[in-house]
Amino acid sequence: MKILMLTPYLPYPLLSGGQIRTYNLLKKLAGKFEVTLFALIKEESERQYIPELEKYCAKVRVFKRSQKPFTFRNIFHTAFSSFPFLVIRNHVPQTIAAVEKELQAEKYDVIHAETFYMMPNIPKTEIPIILVEQTIEYLGYESYADKIKFWPLRQILKLDIAKIRRWEEHYWRSCTKLITMSEEDKRFIDETIHEPKKIEVVSNGVDVKWFTQKERKLPKDLTVLSVGTFNWLPNVEAVKFLVENVWPIVKKKLPTSKLWIVGNAPTPEIFEYQKKDTSITITGGIPDIRDAFTGAHVLVAPVFSGKGTRYKILEAMAAGTPIVATQLAVEGLGVEHGVQVLIGNTAKELADLTVKVLQQPELQKKLAKNGKEFVQTQYDWEFIAQKLDSIYLKMAAQSNVHHD
Repeated sequence: MKILMLTPYLPYPLLSGGQIRTYNLLKKLAGKFEVTLFALIKEESERQYIPELEKYCAKVRVFKRSQKPFTFRNIFHTAFSSFPFLVIRNHVPQTIAAVEKELQAEKYDVIHAETFYMMPNIPKTEIPIILVEQTIEYLGYESYADKIKFWPLRQILKLDIAKIRRWEEHYWRSCTKLITMSEEDKRFIDETIHEPKKIEVVSNGVDVKWFTQKERKLPKDLTVLSVGTFNWLPNVEAVKFLVENVWPIVKKKLPTSKLWIVGNAPTPEIFEYQKKDTSITITGGIPDIRDAFTGAHVLVAPVFSGKGTRYKILEAMAAGTPIVATQLAVEGLGVEHGVQVLIGNTAKELADLTVKVLQQPELQKKLAKNGKEFVQTQYDWEFIAQKLDSIYLKMAAQSNVHHD
């Protein structure tokens, strides 16, 4: 069975949630399906990672998009297009031609698009199309726009978000099958398209075995960890809230404690935090994310916007790191407050729970043990891939019925 997969990133190295997800699914699906991968890259140097993906794909082709998002071309095109900036930013003209050519040359059973903004690359076709919504994009941008003080910029952003929403909803309706990360996301989308049978949940997973290979090495100073790539606005928001609202309360109660912020592509504003406060350390790309989880007493995730399941929560549980988080950060995972995680929704609640975990080694052990058992039985990639597996097979069978 042949699948053509389109992704807005090369699924290696594993720097973002999307890359982790796609790479692990490719790895698990490789034995059963013949996958051709068409991916966008920002830099020519990324080509060095193609051999790693060729282990699992029949063919890998990459297309270069602009390295920086805010180029004159991207802004100019967005101003005169019905498409939002997000689509223009990920638009590479030669991809569409290449996809057309590929579909003429080979017989594919399913086309799989990761993110709605890869959908414009697919020509009109009878082949069933799966759209995977890793997050509901327009919601993540909406909460960011609401916080912008400068009125003209806020209006420009709101106009663009209206475009994102229009196209995102259009592709929800036009794809054959829609995959979400959680039941919450499924319900949210169904309120718009009213087609519950069309939507399936294939949540994110975690490579539990890989995470348990590293032993925990806790530093002598009590250490609070924050993890998340900074190209995603809800993560920037979460770190800002942690540093400005939660951390001062924790530090007051535990003056020698440390805050460790780990994430790909930190902005100058993020680096400012460690300049102003010596108890804060910023680490950009970390070669092995397990070192972050195993080197901290607790992960704190004050997430207030965006949808989808958050890798950092699953990974922390797999690594045996206790978690303090907002309700939204663990939404859709099925965890319970006081069992696998501790949940608080205000700065004071989050700070008090963080202090409680730091002061009680027994509580750390309990949360770590329960979290690890939970991801092992619910979120190992083996289970997740099986679900996607059956969706592929069902869709291919339906498509063959229509073609016969």
